[in-house]
Amino acid sequence: MRYLPHTSEDISEMLQTVGVQSLDDLFSSVPQECRRKNELNLPPALTEWELNNHIDRLAGSMAVSPEYKIFLGAGSYDHHIPESVSYLLSRSEFMTSYTPYQPEISQGTLQAIFEYQTLTARLLGMDVANASQYDGASSLAEALLMAVRITRHNKVAVSQLVHPNYRQVIKTYFAPSGYEIIDLPYSQNGTTDLSNLDNLEDLAAVAVQSPNFFGCIEDLQAVGKKARNQKALFIVCFSEPLAYGMYKNPGSFDADITCGEGQSLGIPRTFGGPALGMFAAKQKYVRNMPGRLVGQTVDADGNRGFVLTLATREQHIRREKATSNICTNHSLCALASSIYMASLGGSGFKELARLNYDKCEYLKDQLRKAGYSLPFSQSTFNEFVVQFPEGFDTTYQDLLQKKIMAGLPLECYYPELPHHYLLCVTETISKEDMDRLVGAIK
Repeated sequence: MRYLPHTSEDISEMLQTVGVQSLDDLFSSVPQECRRKNELNLPPALTEWELNNHIDRLAGSMAVSPEYKIFLGAGSYDHHIPESVSYLLSRSEFMTSYTPYQPEISQGTLQAIFEYQTLTARLLGMDVANASQYDGASSLAEALLMAVRITRHNKVAVSQLVHPNYRQVIKTYFAPSGYEIIDLPYSQNGTTDLSNLDNLEDLAAVAVQSPNFFGCIEDLQAVGKKARNQKALFIVCFSEPLAYGMYKNPGSFDADITCGEGQSLGIPRTFGGPALGMFAAKQKYVRNMPGRLVGQTVDADGNRGFVLTLATREQHIRREKATSNICTNHSLCALASSIYMASLGGSGFKELARLNYDKCEYLKDQLRKAGYSLPFSQSTFNEFVVQFPEGFDTTYQDLLQKKIMAGLPLECYYPELPHHYLLCVTETISKEDMDRLVGAIK
């Protein structure tokens, strides 16, 4: 909060109203051994203008600046954001609004969420979308728990090409549950190996990511067929929804649940957050969905209105009946993605997706010509894996000194892939930037 308007008189009046003598009295219930005994080691106070100058100096000293060329995606993507997004998002009726518990006075917020749900469902090709969740990782974990509730089976199969951080969150969610997570390996072309699925029983869901962590497009038709043969739900997750402006969306392949990260839709990276969990499913599973769902109705006079149609959280129903007990709506981030998608429109979304694809293909082609190996043959979107020779670690550090970040080393996630790097290109990277990268690593 940038400004606190309370005077000493205001504070005294509020303390008197609640029946205490001082601010310290408000914390009398906190045991003495849990309180700080010494003063905070803070620098002397600054004026408002001195503080602004100090923050500007700190910001100017940070490594991330327009001078740096970052070929790094891996679940967080840098896209140009239309000015319409930040302008509309900063309007007070959106920026200061809170959870819409009272529909009769929250129509604007509810309508904004309803529009987000509509755009999300259309983008993903699904029947119904919820009001959003924390991020892509928690959305996938919630989707797998939803599949267990629906099928009453105790195993879930998850591709090793799902984002490693997502898989870690799944393990955290499932650790106390007793449900089993089965890892599906990847094949030589950079997609999920489905051969082990035929031997599995009691399977609740099969989950893959497309584009996957290597940037490769999965054969969703084959995955869906395997899942149905096992009487398991077919779950598709994603970290780059822009891909569905060019490739068929999960709904086209009869996915049961689709979920993932919406950060690339109008939300800046901002050093790792906030993010946006997108979640959609078939209509028949709507009562098992986590989170909130805003619906459209009419009032007694026949006027259109919006209400919370579904709210399966412990604040609304009994805890043991709740489908999710964590944050179930990143409303402001959902609004940002809505404005972004509406600003681009259907044709703009497709054009931007094609531009990202073409730029990525250009860099892949230039690296091949320079003699570097691209180990996976499957089609990609936005990012891809390249194998550099031994000793590239030193070159990587040298490139950082030249303000070039040449992707993400994969060995820490996949020990069998030393000297492999995940490189990403979006519309923010120019041809000159790519040529400079290739020239610097030759």
